[in-house]
Amino acid sequence: MRRGVRLGVDVGSVRVGLAASDPSGFIASPVETLKRDRTQGSDLQRIALEITQREAVEVVVGLPVSLSGREGPAAAAVRDYAADLAGRVAPVPVRLVDERLSTVSAHQALTASGRSGRRHREVVDQVAAVLILQTALDAERATGRPPGSTVDPGPTPG
Repeated sequence: MRRGVRLGVDVGSVRVGLAASDPSGFIASPVETLKRDRTQGSDLQRIALEITQREAVEVVVGLPVSLSGREGPAAAAVRDYAADLAGRVAPVPVRLVDERLSTVSAHQALTASGRSGRRHREVVDQVAAVLILQTALDAERATGRPPGSTVDPGPTPG
């Protein structure tokens, strides 16, 4: 298992959930929920800052695919977001991993913990990011290989 902090990102149309692993890459924990900023990219800047502050070795972004494995418009939007992020944080690699049902699982976990449904919105993206990252960490531990696929950086913002 590779050592080093990894960040997990759950990209939504309104919010972005952020999680981080411990330095051993064993356990994922919630960090924060960011407002999606399509004009200024402050959410991307915040993730880049988190990478620097935590000296992260990798970013894992959840890719929403259907149960059949097909990608739709949401997956295309996440691919664009991940490419933009990769351009900002290179040489730190950004990887896309299957996030099927992570948000559903996050809502179920919050309900099971006793949190009321109307209070899910403020943390569900963080919980989804934790689930995405933890699944990726567990997969790497089981297979000995980094999860998902590496994202080619998009153009660096200028």
